[in-house]
Amino acid sequence: MTTGPLGPELQPARIDPVRAGLLCRCPHCGRGPLFAGFLKVVDRCRACGYDFSHLNTGDGAAVFVMQIAGGIVVFGALFIQIAYNPPIWALLAVATPLVAGLSLGLMRPAKGVMIALQMRNHAGQSRHDG
Repeated sequence: MTTGPLGPELQPARIDPVRAGLLCRCPHCGRGPLFAGFLKVVDRCRACGYDFSHLNTGDGAAVFVMQIAGGIVVFGALFIQIAYNPPIWALLAVATPLVAGLSLGLMRPAKGVMIALQMRNHAGQSRHDG
């Protein structure tokens, strides 16, 4: 720990922030949970006290998850349709839950990675007053 003008400053741990984000852990210390609910980010890390209130990923993770899950399911369904020609109802019965499951399963890790990258690159919200 170093001492700054406002008191002791926390030094980030030597962890990979992207890995911590994928594991839904605090990208600062790698120990505390990152989420309080399904997608609600905690205000402060319970382990190191890092303040997450200034970080905001918005809908960035959802855009990537939709593209990844949609791409996998659409190209998979297209391949199955060309190769085996099943009835369309069977394809929809498989593709719809698959895209929903992939979207829900990828959302937390994707948001964790977005937060970790935002922290690593010292990105924040910009204000344009004027």
